[in-house]
Parts: sequence; structure tokens; C-alpha cells
Amino acid sequence: ALRAGEGERAGLPRGDGRGRLGAAMLVFAVLACLVPPLGGIPVGGYAAVVFVLAAAILALPVLARFVLPLLAHGRSVTWRLAHARLAAAPGQAVVAGAGVIASVALAVSMAIMVNSFRVSVDEWLAQVLPADLYVRASVASGSGYLDPQALAAIAATPGVARVDTTRLINLRLSDAEPLFSVLARPAQGNWGLPLVSGAMEPVASDAEGLPPAWVSEAAADRHDLARGSRFELPLGGRMQAFRVAGVWRDYARQHGAALIESRDYVALTGDDRVNDAALLLEPGATPAAVAQALRERFGAEHITIALPGEIRAISLEIFDRTFLITYLMEAVAVVIGLFGIATTFAALAATRQGEFGMLRHLGFTRAEIGRLIATEGALTAGLGVIAGLAGGAAIAWVLIEIINRQSFHWSMELAVPWGGLAIFALSLVLLAALVARLAGRHAMRQSAVLAVKADW
Repeated sequence: ALRAGEGERAGLPRGDGRGRLGAAMLVFAVLACLVPPLGGIPVGGYAAVVFVLAAAILALPVLARFVLPLLAHGRSVTWRLAHARLAAAPGQAVVAGAGVIASVALAVSMAIMVNSFRVSVDEWLAQVLPADLYVRASVASGSGYLDPQALAAIAATPGVARVDTTRLINLRLSDAEPLFSVLARPAQGNWGLPLVSGAMEPVASDAEGLPPAWVSEAAADRHDLARGSRFELPLGGRMQAFRVAGVWRDYARQHGAALIESRDYVALTGDDRVNDAALLLEPGATPAAVAQALRERFGAEHITIALPGEIRAISLEIFDRTFLITYLMEAVAVVIGLFGIATTFAALAATRQGEFGMLRHLGFTRAEIGRLIATEGALTAGLGVIAGLAGGAAIAWVLIEIINRQSFHWSMELAVPWGGLAIFALSLVLLAALVARLAGRHAMRQSAVLAVKADW
């Protein structure tokens, strides 16, 4: 412990310059977040991730100087030796902890982003699927639409209290843009609309008398729209003007969508066809019984019936399969961090054989030296985990608010998996202690006499 700081006194940076450089990296990250996307690519967001990672690594010696004094109250000799070494040479923590910081930051940021996305999608599904039962015309039915006779038969089915319909069409607003979706439905019906701004009521005192439209976040970003904006859609063979009444969150249509009132759509186009129907059931009626009655009335090949719970379960299952690769990437990142701990402590143990030999002469056993190395590994990994958690939280914010928004044009609510992150952090510290112990086992095999003789 007395000799631990010799390398830093000999010229190894003690962290002051690194701390200032780390603060500069944070400033660069903030400035990068202000850069607009280039060609639809969030270059500034990606640069901000790099700057945050660099800042977290550069801040590790400073973090060690603040945290290690708080851990100086242990009574165990092994703990005091491990603590004294890291306190005297915090710069060495950068070498051993850099890989841990990078792996933890990337794993934590992905975990927070994916969890936030999943929670947001789940809440969005709960909002957009408020009805008891959903009916869609099957492609095998011929027309693929529910005609007025079919809607009347659905409404007359025992147990059905109310039927609300929707019409979906895809348009091209210009030759250079992808398909734009227009949904026509009763705005106050059994279809949820997760608004992020505006209201379901039309814009008050519209001097032009324009019908209201509610646009998705992707449409608002792509066409620079907000509540009160004028927006034109090619309906009924000509451009029809609408007044934006609100902006809503839509995870189903990435290229943008607009919702208009069914009566306005029919008046403008004369098209009264229907794609889907949302059913509100009478008290006491069960969705299974009503679904069975509808299948008997229309035949299973003519309509498709789905329960909200089934749609949510299928959607979340697809979501989990899609993001399974991110969990594998997190595992790879953790392995890389542990490999950095192993190689660093293997190299340090090889150069500290004289120190271990002296400890053997003072009464330490090989097992106690093993616990010393494991404790140093746990402390080093703990510092890396703390810095990685802070860096990962910052990267997660960049992913959610900058990269995700500029790439996909939709927002999500921040949802931190506190329990999972706590288990992950604790497990990584324990694994680092084990890896450090295994990496230093060769240094404990040499004779204590030969080790001291080689050192002195």
C-alpha cells in the first residue's frame, strides 16, 4: 500500500487533467445533441454517445478520489490493503475499469431504452385498444370491407351495445415520399387516441371552417405541423385542407398518419366503406360468446375477430423477439468488460509478486492474497459500474430523446428497470471479483522467498 502510488508520482496522470477533459467531453455531447439530422441520420446523437462514453472513462480517477474515502472505514486487513492501494493509485483504476465502464454504459443504455420502448408500446396498445372486441373483414370475403348490411348484422348481435368503425387508406402526398396513412373514424368512439399535444376537440374559432385532423408524431415532424396548422390531403380527387387539432403517438405507421372524422371523410370522398369495427359490449356479455355468435353469423373465413388482450400479447411477443439481439449484445459487452478486468489484473499480479511475497512473510496465506486480489477487482469494477451507470443513463437519454426521435419520429416515456439494473450491477461486481481472483492465481504459486529476493 505504501508503494502503490509510486507509478503516479513518477509521472502517471493523477486525474485532474482527465477530469477537465471529461467535463469538456460532456459539453461537446450537449452541443452534439443540438445538431439536426443529416440526411435523416442522427449524426449528432451518435457523436454525443461517443463523447459521453469518453467523459465517463476520463472521470474515473476523479470519481475514485470522491468515492474511496467513503469506503475507508472497513476493519478487515484485506479490505484496508485493497482500499489503500486504489486510493494511492486511482489512475490504475482507469486501466482496469475502462472496459467495465464501456460495457456497463452500453448495456445500461440499451436496457433503459428497450424497457422504455416496451413500456411505452404496452401503454400505447392499452390506449388504442379500449374496446371489448375488434372485427375486421377478411381478405377471403371478396371485397375486404364491411358493408352496411354487415355492420347492421354486427350491431344486432346479442351482447353488442355499440359499434364504431374505421376506414384506412394509404396515400402519396408527393412522388418523393413514402405512403401516408389516413384513418377515418368517429373521434369520440371506441378508438383510443394517445395524444401528446392538443385535444380531441377541434381547434376553436376556425375562420376558414376547415374540418379537424389529428396527425401522428411522424407526420408532425416530417411536415412541420402543430396544433392549429393547416394541412392538406389528396382526398376525393383534389387537395382537401384540414386544421390540425392535435398530435398523437403512433408506433404502427412510421411514415406518418392522420386521423379525420368519418363524417368528414364520407362528405369529401363519398366513400362509406369500412375496414374495421370496434365493439363495446353490453354489461354481462362475454367477448367469447359474442365472438362465437359473429363467427356463426358470418363464417370464420369472412371476418377476423380479435380480443384486445390477444392483440397486445402478440404485439409484445413480436417486440421481444425483435429486440432479443440487444440482450445478446449486452451479454457480449459484459464479457468484454470482464476480459479487460482479467487481463489487467493478470498483468498487475505478475508485477506484484514481490509485494505478495512480503505479505506472505508478514503472515498472509495464499487464500488471503486471493481474497485481496478479488477485493481489489470488486472495488475497481464497482467504480467502473458507478461511472458506467451514470454514463449509461446519459446515453439512454440521448437514444430516447435524440436518436430515436430523429430516426423514427416517435416519442416514448422514460422507464428505468431499477431492479434489473441493481441485479446487473451487483452481479458484475461479483463476477469481476471472481475473474480477478482467477487471473491472479499464478502470482500466488511462487515461493514467498523467491518473490522477495527477486523484488529486493
